[in-house]
Amino acid sequence: MYVKEVTVENQVGLHARPATFFIQKANEFKSSIWVEKEERRVNAKSLLGVLSLGIVGGTTIRIIADGADEQAAVEALIKLVESGFAE
Repeated sequence: MYVKEVTVENQVGLHARPATFFIQKANEFKSSIWVEKEERRVNAKSLLGVLSLGIVGGTTIRIIADGADEQAAVEALIKLVESGFAE
């Protein structure tokens, strides 16, 4: 299992468009991937799950992966979040 925290910097957070990019990136990996905000954990490959967390700008989230490509998965998602989803 590989876990890392990142702060969502873009102002709107993970609303529909950035969340879609996030899920598409997560689905490129074989590992099981979760996003955790406070005490809630959802499947990072589920649009409804990610949107249900209500992640806004300035929120710190944990990205957790477990599987063959867990480290690559977490690092790629961290990079995407840090890029501000190119907004």
